[in-house]
Amino acid sequence: MVTRWSLHEVVLTSARDYAHPLDDVTVQVTFTAPSGRQTVIEGFWDGGRTWRARFSPDEAGEWVWQAASSDGGNDGLEGDGGFVCATADAATSPWLVHGPLNVSESGTHLEHADGTPFFWLGDTAWNGVLRSTEEDWDRYLAARDALGFNVIQFVSTQWRGGERCLGGPLPFEFREGHLTVDDAYFRRMDERVRSIAERGMVAAPIILWALTPTDPGQALPEETAIRLGRYIVARWGAFPVVWLVGGDGHYYGEAVERWHRIGRGILGEDPDARTRLATLHPCGLSWIGEDHRREPWYDFIGYQSGHSSADGDLRWLTDGPPATQWRGDPPLPVINLEPNYDEHPSYQGNVIFGAHEVRRAAYWSLLVAPPAGVTYGANPIWVWPTEVEGAENHDGLGQIAPWHTALEFPGAASMGVLRQFMEAIPWWDLRPAPEALRVQPGSDRAEAFVAAARSTEGSLVVVYTPMGAAIELAADAVPRNATARWFDPATGRWADADGEGGRYAPPGGAEMLLVLTAGDR
Repeated sequence: MVTRWSLHEVVLTSARDYAHPLDDVTVQVTFTAPSGRQTVIEGFWDGGRTWRARFSPDEAGEWVWQAASSDGGNDGLEGDGGFVCATADAATSPWLVHGPLNVSESGTHLEHADGTPFFWLGDTAWNGVLRSTEEDWDRYLAARDALGFNVIQFVSTQWRGGERCLGGPLPFEFREGHLTVDDAYFRRMDERVRSIAERGMVAAPIILWALTPTDPGQALPEETAIRLGRYIVARWGAFPVVWLVGGDGHYYGEAVERWHRIGRGILGEDPDARTRLATLHPCGLSWIGEDHRREPWYDFIGYQSGHSSADGDLRWLTDGPPATQWRGDPPLPVINLEPNYDEHPSYQGNVIFGAHEVRRAAYWSLLVAPPAGVTYGANPIWVWPTEVEGAENHDGLGQIAPWHTALEFPGAASMGVLRQFMEAIPWWDLRPAPEALRVQPGSDRAEAFVAAARSTEGSLVVVYTPMGAAIELAADAVPRNATARWFDPATGRWADADGEGGRYAPPGGAEMLLVLTAGDR
């Protein structure tokens, strides 16, 4: 029995060997639903003479499948079969209960197939999945799960910070026109992805890291990049995943068309034929929404506000593209996939970011555009050192503590508090409302920027003051018979708020969120 929206695997054994399996033969398996609808899944080579096809059924009832290959004389890669699919009970993973992710009808956030809103709380474990032992990876996931994280972002193959994974062979090589993959490496990665799913989390793999000329997204010829991407999608596409097609790249200017072709080559041109969402993870302080929002495979706008403490760079987030260009056509969710990292030095070298800067970037990101989610990061986690050491090819980061020291960083705990706060309100109905402020303390000092949002009908107002400045609201911004409360983003504590004439002063002049809810007194 197969559970709806889980993974079903078909295993095929080739009747012959191939010198270059990824080049010499393709395998496709057609799955026919109880309703008669058909879905074609690409199979993948898994070492020796083994091919697999992984599929996630979305209908309860009896399914049938039929396999075929480009080598019509190979009977081992042909065949048919079937299985029975049943719905999951309410005690299992949210993915199995509510279904995979879609973009909401409003185009402002993500939701499950049954309409349940999904708040993205990610963590960047870029190197963690490459360098961790099985025991350490389980420890990491347990800690993140306990805090409410539900998305894990990671790098799929070698890149400038993880060229040899645990000292083993390269995940892939491209020589003399042929792409080869290390099947043992990918089987190990399968288990990392599977363990994310078993925690009820979503995996967000970077298919092609693309920052430097030696990274796969730049170094590989376009056709080969697509072939590698399709291989990764075939392996993990039946798991709960969201694809980050490129990582840390420059996806603007002359690169736009190349990435359009790569995205279409990997994921296809029919959005209705896909069951997994996709986007790009760009380099810092670059907005690529207008270049890609009409691409058929590009489902939400990911951006990186990066690791700067400079006034102008902070304003890029608070007053720049994330705050001003989210209204594009078609509307798409907006998610900051890499804000200020915990224990990361600023680009200017004048500050090491801590819990306050982490919270500030997160709440700004969630309130200057319609909230869809945000990602956290910590230097020891993404680098994943096992002892104090420098980050490969990142000399400016200095010496970094072992990965496990970051599991209980106050910034990470603050993200758990953030998730609790968002889940306590109808966050999916919030829209940026800078006009709700009578005074903007951040006009002269970027780090004091106050972010405000309110629900579409105005019955809920949320305001974040990072430096504890008094909040002064316009008269028409205060909901009728409003109940006012303070929320401490560091501790999660609530307290009543008193205001007169729309002015609310945070207790002790501390960083706070003001929440106003309409009442019927």
